[in-house]
Amino acid sequence: MTLEAENLRAAMRAWSAGVTVVTATHEGHTHGMTVNSFTSISLDPALITISLKTGSRTQELVAASRAFGLTILSTEQAAISDVFAGRSTETEDRFAGLQVETLVTGSPLITGGLAWLDCRVVESYHAGMNTLFIAEVVSAREFGTGQPLIYHDRKYWQLSQLL
Repeated sequence: MTLEAENLRAAMRAWSAGVTVVTATHEGHTHGMTVNSFTSISLDPALITISLKTGSRTQELVAASRAFGLTILSTEQAAISDVFAGRSTETEDRFAGLQVETLVTGSPLITGGLAWLDCRVVESYHAGMNTLFIAEVVSAREFGTGQPLIYHDRKYWQLSQLL
């Protein structure tokens, strides 16, 4: 018996996750996408994992550059999440109007996020329709204020709404 994709999508709507934007740059090309498939896997060494759709612009840039930036979004950044998720067709350049900074790898990090992780890829694996990247965090910055943007049941939430 084969699992129907829509059944899995419906079940996954019950999972709540923080919202991040993964960004990468390579040979003058920069792109990013909204991602909630992000996990910390080790503090020593500092390792995280992300999963990106194989063949997407961001996945190709991460694979080529072997680096990426990850911005953990705040509740005030739901519109940014929508732009980087491709929900806003008005913006061809996803970075238009945003302030970004870089740390070590040169990957852009979005100002206003709750935290930044600057990462170098150490391993990558094909996993179905996605590429799973394991990366070393080479620099991190936490800003200490604000609430995280949460995604649950195809909507954005705040922590106070979940209690």
